[in-house]
Amino acid sequence: MTEGNFVDYIKMNVQSGNGGKGSMHLHREKYITKGGPDGGDGGRGGHVIMRGNQNLWTLFHLKFKKHIRAEHGGHGSASRSTGADGADVYVEVPLGTVVKDAETNEVIFEITEHGEEKIIVEGGKGGLGNWHFRSSTNQTPRYAQPGIPLQERDILLELKILADVGLVGFPNAGKSTLLSVITSAKPKIADYEFTTLKPNLGIVEYRDFQTFVMADIPGIIEGAAEGRGLGHYFLRHIERNSILLFLIPADANDILEQYEILLDELRRYNPEMLDKERLIAISKSDLLDAELEAELKAELDKTLPIDYMFFSAVAQKGIIELKDRLWKMLHV
Repeated sequence: MTEGNFVDYIKMNVQSGNGGKGSMHLHREKYITKGGPDGGDGGRGGHVIMRGNQNLWTLFHLKFKKHIRAEHGGHGSASRSTGADGADVYVEVPLGTVVKDAETNEVIFEITEHGEEKIIVEGGKGGLGNWHFRSSTNQTPRYAQPGIPLQERDILLELKILADVGLVGFPNAGKSTLLSVITSAKPKIADYEFTTLKPNLGIVEYRDFQTFVMADIPGIIEGAAEGRGLGHYFLRHIERNSILLFLIPADANDILEQYEILLDELRRYNPEMLDKERLIAISKSDLLDAELEAELKAELDKTLPIDYMFFSAVAQKGIIELKDRLWKMLHV
């Protein structure tokens, strides 16, 4: 998936259908000039329904659909005939989509399961025909109910990607390089910060034809929890990852300090993120000779609070071990 095709934020207007009008018809046929009421009910207006689809990874297919309209219900007619219901409109969305009210920013619901359906605006109920209003004292009612009007609202669709492993690190830590090596994804790679501006997803092939999903997400900076840099755009995408893989380059000035800054940003954005499984991967370890790596390992054994490992995506060093470690964490 190319970066330009990854769309994770859409604003749209949705509108259901009007309910059909009930009929005021009075029965007429040969030799019966003054029959009783036989007006039918109006049909229900169409709903607009969100439906989860596990085969979608982005909101790109909705990028140019700013207005969604359902059909109106048909009007009732003679012989107590009910009007046709308006056709519902189904909007397919990827799993992890959050639907919000555009005016209040209030979360309406989230779609997290394949085939899950939620009505976003209900179609109006059809009105009752005059058949329902007959009585012993009013045998020819010349009135019927109008249909209930449509519902309309502006909504926001936000995608929080569902991935097994989310890559967490400062800009230019090697996240895109790792994704390009262990998956078939082709993220943009360059030697400047914020090369990745939108998340990239890749499927990691493991032993015996098994797979898991890894997400390369825009780099975090200090103050991201308050919205600095790509801020919340980055952080909301790792809320649904099962494992957080912290990537810190081997040439960092202080590996422990970088880890604590990253962890603090997650804590300030959402403390529940700290409940996820975590692993530190020291990237660019091809820059270290055996002696330097041994010295750094002795230091990290004393200071780092969680498990860590060395790897190099460019030199293909430690890649198999990294896959094994992640698979084991996912299936404990």
